[in-house]
Amino acid sequence: MSTLYTSAEVHRAVELLASRPLVRLVTEIDDNGAVPPRRLAGVLPDLSTRQLRSASGTARAHGLVRVAPGAGLELTDAGMELADLYDAMARWARRHTVPAPVCEFSSRIRHVLDLLAPSLTAERADRPSPLISGGTEAGLARPRTLLIQWLAENPQVTRVSEPEPVA
Repeated sequence: MSTLYTSAEVHRAVELLASRPLVRLVTEIDDNGAVPPRRLAGVLPDLSTRQLRSASGTARAHGLVRVAPGAGLELTDAGMELADLYDAMARWARRHTVPAPVCEFSSRIRHVLDLLAPSLTAERADRPSPLISGGTEAGLARPRTLLIQWLAENPQVTRVSEPEPVA
């Protein structure tokens, strides 16, 4: 895979994909199935109403979730693939105990995305990330490949323009 992005596109994608509320929403639905929209606050009590609205609006705008009649918010194919990508990143982070031996799932996702980001840009593609050391870069090959594939299949995530605000 040789798809490379501008720094702005990578920044946009990392900020979106590493958003704690989005990570929580996608992984909750992946782990436990569809969530009735009015039950989101009960299912994700650690997120504020504003965070829940933002996460569900962002997830809908980027085609990660849809409202299924009678079931509630469920993952689309892109959302299921993103959940698999999150799992691959978290497995790598746990194996390498980063960013800490014990930390939140979303912190692991953020850390791995931050490590991978420089290798996705045209400007830095030929140089390894200075954050990756001790031979761990080779282990990131699979999460990097999965991320590039996912981004190529979901180009709306790298677009720099902001989605419409959700009411």
